[in-house]
Amino acid sequence: MKREIINDLVKWKNRSDRKPLILLGARQVGKTFILKEFGRRYYKNTAYINCDSNALVKDLFKADYDIDRILLAIGSITGESIIPGETLIILDEIQELHRGLNALKYFCENAPQYHVAVAGSLLGITLHQGESYPVGKVNTIEMHPMTFSEFLLAKGRDKMVDLLRQKQWDVIASLSSLYTQILREYYFVGGMPEAVKTFIATNDAVKVREVQKEILLAYDKDISKHAPANEAVRINQVWKSIPAQLAKENRKFIYGVVRSGARAKDYEVALQWLLDAGLVHMVERVRTPAMPLKCYADFASFKLFMLDCGLLGAMSDTPPALMLVPNEMKESKGQFTENYVCTQLHAISNMGVYYYSKENSTQEVDFVVQHDTLIAAIEVKSEENLRSKSLKAFHSDNPEVKCLRASMLDYIEQEWMTNVPLYGIAAYWE
Repeated sequence: MKREIINDLVKWKNRSDRKPLILLGARQVGKTFILKEFGRRYYKNTAYINCDSNALVKDLFKADYDIDRILLAIGSITGESIIPGETLIILDEIQELHRGLNALKYFCENAPQYHVAVAGSLLGITLHQGESYPVGKVNTIEMHPMTFSEFLLAKGRDKMVDLLRQKQWDVIASLSSLYTQILREYYFVGGMPEAVKTFIATNDAVKVREVQKEILLAYDKDISKHAPANEAVRINQVWKSIPAQLAKENRKFIYGVVRSGARAKDYEVALQWLLDAGLVHMVERVRTPAMPLKCYADFASFKLFMLDCGLLGAMSDTPPALMLVPNEMKESKGQFTENYVCTQLHAISNMGVYYYSKENSTQEVDFVVQHDTLIAAIEVKSEENLRSKSLKAFHSDNPEVKCLRASMLDYIEQEWMTNVPLYGIAAYWE
């Protein structure tokens, strides 16, 4: 399947100041696949090692960090000649290899001519016990689940992606029913590669949901494996509360939904673990929509979204038919739509994502984003609802801020607001 992140990997390959690469991302977002595909397409050969399942590398860095010895061992294990600039060395599940992260520092300092890329559970890498992260000695790229555009590509709809990238809104409008149909499929399937692959191969909603449930189970096991015993329960409580949190009208995270009487200090570590694992997106409130948004963030108020809208449906046991059929979910469809928009925005480079609510008022805007030097307010509508009272009030208070409404309507430029179709919300920023 085509992944747009491969363009970032090519840029890394061609950097004059290239360092060993850590590909970060939640489990099962496709890190192994894309690194192997990258090696196949852009190198003469690839030396791939799975550090979790290959016993021969268990003590690879135990004795020392002698690069000549290490390269000889990697070549012997993989059966590949290690040639600078022509061979991609991939160390997968690097968090399972003792002193593996530390070794990247020595590749950077003593053998920069070799192309080394590592991948693993984001949780395992960022919280690896007993080892310091090689700050300043590595390049990092973060990988997300497949975006809606990548979902279109997986379905063989390359021309539809081209239209979005070219912003040919008039032509796109003539195909709006098709875009909308595929978007509803994406709400259900989401962007986890295995779920997408199963959907494309079988067109079977039951099989897709089985894959999603397996992924959720793998995340539960990951938490049990890496989390301290005294925190695992709280992490799971927060994780499992997300569907209920998003079902509320304003989506704001409330500790009382996790457990009656719960307080912020009880769950700070649990929230950070989920963020470190890449399983959630925290969208903080901003008090003032001014540059830079981060300076106006209210860290005590936030929304918590899942990394993938398909997994949200699986965790909440939402019947597939309700997600695939227009208007069947009524108000509850809003949580899936907002989660979808959140994931698409977070996959965009240099995009800061927040939400806005006015002090002592019910006025709230779903998202306020900063993309390079532009700030925009985004109101999300799950269908074709034209009422935008909060956004209109926001515009009156902040006329200098660009206002967008994301809905199922076609692209429309209005005097004070632009309606962007939900299926084009990411393309709008390209």
